[in-house]
Amino acid sequence: MEKKLFRSGPYASLFSQGVQVGNTLYLAGQVGTDDTGAAPDNLLGQMKLAYQHVESVLAEFGATMDNVVDETWFVTDVNDCMAQVSELFAARELIYGKPPEVSQTLVQVAGLVDPSFKIEIKCVAMFD
Repeated sequence: MEKKLFRSGPYASLFSQGVQVGNTLYLAGQVGTDDTGAAPDNLLGQMKLAYQHVESVLAEFGATMDNVVDETWFVTDVNDCMAQVSELFAARELIYGKPPEVSQTLVQVAGLVDPSFKIEIKCVAMFD
């Protein structure tokens, strides 16, 4: 099986940000940090930054948000997420540029790699 990998960031020697196998692209979970590694203290801000990282990894493979077919949100507080769902999904629609045509899973986790992280977004994309 032939794999095309994209490695980046401080853990590039440990895992890939994305792996393409055939016409399928698997993205590692992306967190909402800025260029310095800092995360905003709110879910919406982190979600927007996480999607910027998703877009960057997709671009490395010549893909866009239109190629995403499945996404999973890992959140540390599902109640906080549901309280903001209208605002979060409105921002998500702007990121996709239209109502997203993807399946989505929402999972509450006990924690992410850094205690300040509120969300991690993992995606699967397909090529024609």
